[in-house]
Amino acid sequence: MTQRLPLFALLATLAACSQPPADAPPVTNSAWTLDPANSSLSYVSIKAGELAEINSFETVTGVVSAEGAATVTIDLASVSTGVDIRDERMREVFFVVADNPTASVTAQIDPAAFSGLAVGESTTTELEGTLTLKGIEAPFQSEVRVTRAASDRVIAASTDPVIVEARTLELLDGLAQLQELAGLPSITPVVPVTFSLTFER
Repeated sequence: MTQRLPLFALLATLAACSQPPADAPPVTNSAWTLDPANSSLSYVSIKAGELAEINSFETVTGVVSAEGAATVTIDLASVSTGVDIRDERMREVFFVVADNPTASVTAQIDPAAFSGLAVGESTTTELEGTLTLKGIEAPFQSEVRVTRAASDRVIAASTDPVIVEARTLELLDGLAQLQELAGLPSITPVVPVTFSLTFER
């Protein structure tokens, strides 16, 4: 999935190039809502020191206000690992979705940085945000490429993986339980996360 993200953004950009930029209103001064059907959020888990598996969350929602306040909500029950029993363990043992149904990402974006972005153009920005999971907050930084794919469509995609540590989010106990249930010698407590988020207005 990580290899599709740049291609996804590129195809959207190329498709948008046929639209006249002069007709497009500015990106700023309006709120944007995340389009779940055209967004992706995935991470790679590493087991036994060498087995890498791509996992994803099928349901994400979010909004960016006109003032640049961004919130993305992740439905933890939508975790998808490709194996039903593993999905069940992730929901019930690791995330404990009965008590913690969602995780959230918040960030403050400077709208002025995108005021001149025309249709078909991209810009790269450094994003500072906070990941909140099970009541624990973890700050993060990510370089993000923002592409104005159409007059009313913007794509924000990570240029490099965001590294998330289980220790920072106090998830080591849950990870140990998963390891025992699966009979694995180890599960790496650090995962790279990538995303491609499409926003519309």
